[in-house]
Amino acid sequence: MGRIILRLDRVMADRKVSLKDLSDKVGVSNVNLSKMKTGKISAIRFSTLEAICDALDCQPGDILEYDPKAAD
Repeated sequence: MGRIILRLDRVMADRKVSLKDLSDKVGVSNVNLSKMKTGKISAIRFSTLEAICDALDCQPGDILEYDPKAAD
């Protein structure tokens, strides 16, 4: 089975948005956003994903990627 890969770091870099700025806009702590950036989470709320997409002007598919060949 594959796995979901978070690309939040790439989207933030493309848009030149810092962790602190995104944290302020989304209302999620720096620590939790940092875990998202590094892929160290196992779940994300839709409300959080919506807020991130709104703040970064992107689609969920820009942040989430499915790799069918990656091991869990």
